[in-house]
Amino acid sequence: MSGVLPTAECDSGDDSGKGPSLTASAINTMRTAVAVPESELKRWRRTFDANAKVVNGDKFLDPESFVNAIAPKGDLTKIGRSQFAILFRVADTSRRGLVSWEDFTVFETLLKRPDADYWMAFQFFDVDHSGTITYEEFKNVFSANIGPDAIPFDFDCDWVKLYLGKKNGTHVLGYNEFTQLMKGLQGERLRQAFKYLDSDQDGFIRPEQFKQIILEIAGHKLSDAVIDRLPTLCTLSPGQRISYSEVIAFHNVIREMDMVERIIREATAKSKDGRIDQSDFLNHSAQSSRYSLFTPMEASIIFHFAGRGIANQRLALLDFAQLLDPRWRAPHDDYEHKTQPVPVSFMQNVLHGGYSFIQGGVAGAFGATIVYPIDMGKMQNQRSTVVGQLLYKNSIDCAQKIFRNEGFVGFYRGLGPQLIGVAPEKAIKLTVNDIIRSRAMDPETGRIKLHWELIAGGTAGGCQVVFTNPLEIVKIRLQIQGEAAKVEGAIPKGAVHIIRQLGILGLYKGASACLLRDIPFSAIYFPAYWHLKKDVFHEGYNGKQLSFLETLGSAAIAGMPAAYLTTPADVVKTRLQVEARKGQTHYQGLRDAFVKIYREEGFRALFKGGPARVIRSSPQFGFTLLGYETLKTWVCGFIAQYPWQEKPRQVETALTSRPDEMSKIRARNALKILLDVHGDFGRRAAASGTPLSLSNPRLSS
Repeated sequence: MSGVLPTAECDSGDDSGKGPSLTASAINTMRTAVAVPESELKRWRRTFDANAKVVNGDKFLDPESFVNAIAPKGDLTKIGRSQFAILFRVADTSRRGLVSWEDFTVFETLLKRPDADYWMAFQFFDVDHSGTITYEEFKNVFSANIGPDAIPFDFDCDWVKLYLGKKNGTHVLGYNEFTQLMKGLQGERLRQAFKYLDSDQDGFIRPEQFKQIILEIAGHKLSDAVIDRLPTLCTLSPGQRISYSEVIAFHNVIREMDMVERIIREATAKSKDGRIDQSDFLNHSAQSSRYSLFTPMEASIIFHFAGRGIANQRLALLDFAQLLDPRWRAPHDDYEHKTQPVPVSFMQNVLHGGYSFIQGGVAGAFGATIVYPIDMGKMQNQRSTVVGQLLYKNSIDCAQKIFRNEGFVGFYRGLGPQLIGVAPEKAIKLTVNDIIRSRAMDPETGRIKLHWELIAGGTAGGCQVVFTNPLEIVKIRLQIQGEAAKVEGAIPKGAVHIIRQLGILGLYKGASACLLRDIPFSAIYFPAYWHLKKDVFHEGYNGKQLSFLETLGSAAIAGMPAAYLTTPADVVKTRLQVEARKGQTHYQGLRDAFVKIYREEGFRALFKGGPARVIRSSPQFGFTLLGYETLKTWVCGFIAQYPWQEKPRQVETALTSRPDEMSKIRARNALKILLDVHGDFGRRAAASGTPLSLSNPRLSS
């Protein structure tokens, strides 16, 4: 372990008493390593063994395998994997060019610290592992990594001296002072670089000089598209040059990019059209914080680069992608390296249709089976009454009589035809709605205007009547046979007999009432469902995916107003489709049914079975849409590239991506701190052989 931890001497303490001794540091580090839970040790061991190489009979990590072990997967920054080799010099405490299992354990343990990013950066500068950084150490490490072509930095400036204390006559930086210095270093570098390039001291620099400054201190934070457009910042003001205030404003935007993204995502999500302008951005920024985070100039810069030079337009989230995502590439750039997409063939369209029918059928059958007993009670309660006889007092009385006369099986009488017909019904309903919505959707915002939502839902409801009407008339006549057989002694007939008795035209008896019910139902239901998901449960907000209960709740709640408000049409449809017996009122058509029901039974009769319809439709569509969404999720999970999947382009950044392990995030953040010094910091340091150690830095000078 001597290669892992420095040798501890009994008299090696800090005479000043202001910091922990090396003995205490070694003991504390060892205790921390030993106290690691076994599950973590097993995971670290698995990672180590998966990447290690055998050298002289023992396993070690060389720089390449070390990077493979610690670098995040699918990193959304422009930090190259090779730059993680800088941390190899921190882990290689034995200075032999190899990291042992013991070294790797201590390194991973240190990454568990909440300040591991600054800790690692401190280790890099603390070349003599003394626990403090002298002025010369800071200057030498800094200069060795920025290269001869970089904009020079004045180490004798007052800003640096403000952070330096004195120890034994030597200017030094303690750990806490170092962290604050590194946080403000970019601002000082920016000031010095501007002053250096502003040779005539008139407060302006040329566009190419501005680009040079930004590339040195923040190139890893910007996409190639934004970097190419950096010189265009000069167009914000007359003169074709860039002022110091514009440089500072641009740097502030980069520094607060996480907050910029949060404000943009929230503002576009709340916007009616999914787009915002500068006023919307500044207003939402003011509402989201105690103080003004961004100046008008900074907002202008954000919209200048997002709008490609046109800052006064309303922009969607997708327009901001090139500013928010350092790895963003223009769509046509991606296509240049890919083969042309193969046109969708006729067979693929057939397969797509078959998939939709299967998916809709399974989801519809799932929902229908769960609520079928409620549907039986609703239908029986809506039936016409015999003159002088009240069949059912209410829905509860109806359920009791069905159970008494037919038993539990009576609640599922007629389920077979329902399940057979529900597949094409749900498939055409869900597919037509999805097709119209996808065609009417704004490809940039993913939004659809309300009138198109109503058209999509209404059209889907109208198309389903082709299957719904024959299905329901057969189902209704099967359902009433059980009660009739018990009361009148009639022999129940099968679905085939009913179909032959009705004929093709008879199967569409009451179709006008069915249209009057299904078109407004779907026109209300689907928009309500999507707005509940987006506006109430905030689906897609900062990458949020709805839970099981949120999806079920959205679908179920949307069905309540849709079901109850269309109850009169459902009552009329039932009366028209039920075969009237002696003593029951006969109806000649849609208008005749409305008039007779109102005259004979009153207005309330039009809403008979309304509560039962809500109780049935709400959970049925809840479970149907839940099944539909779940099936789509499963298909996308099992098939990496689903050929018919049509979704608006998403803006994926570090805020919305799946988080890595905290140790890998902290390792990446340590590199970001060093890259703020210079964009090539990691690459230059990896080529240097200066040894570093894991000795504990003192927390104060």
